[in-house]
Amino acid sequence: MAGLPATGKSTISRTLAARLGGTVLNKDEIRAALFSPSDIEYSTEQDEFCMRVMLKVAGYIFRKHPSRLVFLDGRTFSRTYQLARATGYAHAIGQPWRILECVCRDETARARLAGDSSHPAANRNFALYLEVKARFEEISLPKTVIDTDLGLESSIRIAEAALASQNDSPPQEPYLTRDHRR
Repeated sequence: MAGLPATGKSTISRTLAARLGGTVLNKDEIRAALFSPSDIEYSTEQDEFCMRVMLKVAGYIFRKHPSRLVFLDGRTFSRTYQLARATGYAHAIGQPWRILECVCRDETARARLAGDSSHPAANRNFALYLEVKARFEEISLPKTVIDTDLGLESSIRIAEAALASQNDSPPQEPYLTRDHRR
């Protein structure tokens, strides 16, 4: 799941997982489970650590249940290297992958952020949304863009069609550079 904060990644991934028997791995929930509140920091180092944990857990799930859908949630995948790591890991363990990029209007994101006090990430606000938006690197890998302003059911139909699609399979070799293999 890719996209700016409050674009609907968690809602879409949880709904899909429930309907399709999948698993959602959420970076912010993993961070909250691993670190006490006084040790939580929203740093690149801690984000990368949580992402490595997410990928290891996904690998474990796939070893036990190779056909299960696993949704990586809670990360914007706003940087090319972040997607390269996730798709590279999927390739390394022999799993197909799909990128679902959630988008919405700025006004929608602002309203969602203002109305959500239960999210585990304390730094999640409209200022963060704008900061990530300013540095978001366009996703050049095959992806399905889901405009979540269209509503949940429309968004889910688009996502389900993308997950079921076998015609435009993702590339076999993701683009990985030495600098981003960690």
